Amino acid sequence: MADTSRRALRLLSLLATRRRWSLGELAARLEVSERTVRRDIETLRMLDYPVVTLHGPAGGYRLGAGHTLPPLLFDDEQALAVAVALQTAPNTVFGLGEDTARALDTLEQVMPARLRAAVETLRLTRLQNYWEFPAPPIDVAALQIAGSAVHRHQILVIETLDVDGTRPAPGTAGFTPARRFEPHHLVVWAGRWYLVGYHHTEDAWRVHRLDRLYLHPPTGIQFTPRQLPGGDIARFVMTTHDRGDTPATWECTGSARLNLAAATVARWAPGGSVVEHLDPDHCRLTIGAWSWAGVAGLLATFDTDITEVEPRELADACRRLVHRWQAVADGEIEPAGAPADHVDERSATTPASS
Repeated sequence: MADTSRRALRLLSLLATRRRWSLGELAARLEVSERTVRRDIETLRMLDYPVVTLHGPAGGYRLGAGHTLPPLLFDDEQALAVAVALQTAPNTVFGLGEDTARALDTLEQVMPARLRAAVETLRLTRLQNYWEFPAPPIDVAALQIAGSAVHRHQILVIETLDVDGTRPAPGTAGFTPARRFEPHHLVVWAGRWYLVGYHHTEDAWRVHRLDRLYLHPPTGIQFTPRQLPGGDIARFVMTTHDRGDTPATWECTGSARLNLAAATVARWAPGGSVVEHLDPDHCRLTIGAWSWAGVAGLLATFDTDITEVEPRELADACRRLVHRWQAVADGEIEPAGAPADHVDERSATTPASS
């Protein structure tokens, strides 16, 4: 009986995930015979779950409308996935830190004992990765307004923060004038939330950092969705250089002029960097790292000429790297695996520059 109940719960969770399942697919996922699946479907129907039979060549089963499902319909794998997701999701929304902890506690309370024990073993400790670039958290109300407008295809009135530093009051000199905006996509990339849409006044598509927007109350005005240029939302966001990014906080931050288009550099630059369009073939990249040599090394990943390197400390680090790499090219540094007696003893006593 316990096995039947667990299988029926898994069957119900499968039916709730998509519109149509064939009998063979359900039998394969549950690892039982098709006859057993039919019996389990009848069991769900006896419990008043509207499992609909679809006839025809592409027939199968789906869960009908008009029934409120219980609050928890997770199989073992889904429950563990939710527990891990709640503990590892970036905390990029104001006020959700405590909510995620409470959600995990609630989830555990309604789990069977065996599954609760498994989830308790997954209490995770998150360590900071210095290559993570957390943006300022997003207010829950702003996230709801943006998400609802995208879903309902409703025009927003927005003001854009156009200065660095502290966030001024909406309507002041720190924000652009209010404009009508058609929101098409709400995107999370590199720890930042972006709102992608079409500006009426600019007659152009734009990518805005959500934490640098002030959203007026919903207008309720409908718009007809437009075709995104290129049709690829990921490429559009990553190649847009003027999306409102600001430099992450690092020990060392520098910039240089690159002989590459801004769209190319924006796509491959690490999170927390800023790309400034100069002309169709050149841009300026501002980037940070834990040392000036680190900044220079990141600039070197772009296979192009660089000029106008700032500040002086970064230029000095570039010169030091030139000498180091020249030593490698001239064979002064032995390759890995060389006999110990061939190692230059000076390398063990000379401190490296940072």
